[in-house]
Amino acid sequence: MPKVALFNQTGSQVGEVELNESVFGIEPNNHVMFEAVVMQRASMRQGTHKTKIRSEVAGGGRKPWRQKGTGRARQGSIRSPQWRGGGTVFGPVPRSYSYKLPKKVRRLAIKSALSSKVAAENILVLESLAFDAPKTKEFTQVLKGLSVDTKALIVTAEVDETVALSARNIPGITVVSAEGISVLDVLNHDKLIMTKAAVEKVEEVLA
Repeated sequence: MPKVALFNQTGSQVGEVELNESVFGIEPNNHVMFEAVVMQRASMRQGTHKTKIRSEVAGGGRKPWRQKGTGRARQGSIRSPQWRGGGTVFGPVPRSYSYKLPKKVRRLAIKSALSSKVAAENILVLESLAFDAPKTKEFTQVLKGLSVDTKALIVTAEVDETVALSARNIPGITVVSAEGISVLDVLNHDKLIMTKAAVEKVEEVLA
């Protein structure tokens, strides 16, 4: 079983914590992680693009010239697709780009992402993380004590508004609950900082 150091909120090591090998110690599957990231980014697309077809473009109600006898090609409307200012053929319409991967693939992807952080020694486990009131200065002190000066993902067991508000104004820091952890978030941050309770919760769900 992989072991990592356990720190308190001031950055001092207070022991070690054993991580579940089936969650934090597997061989990372890069392809599955790639598929999970593509799925998440696709789901984030707004899909609000829209072009007008010939029935939606203003004008063009009158036939521009008579059908026969002018020597020109027959035309029914100046808003046909071949005219400048006409409608668009097969243009984009509002749609959802989201799709889902199989449940087993999604679970393997998040396990692979977590295991890759452990293998690269980019995971830190905290005994606990709590503040009396939202204070960005206090959160900065915690990061300084842990020697974290890069992009970091903070994972708490439950949604903690005080922690979230304390970290909100710090560039590169994202706070999520154990339930909201995602492959994209894990891979998009250099460091993964989890509370001991969050580790236990993730292991309970994924093991």
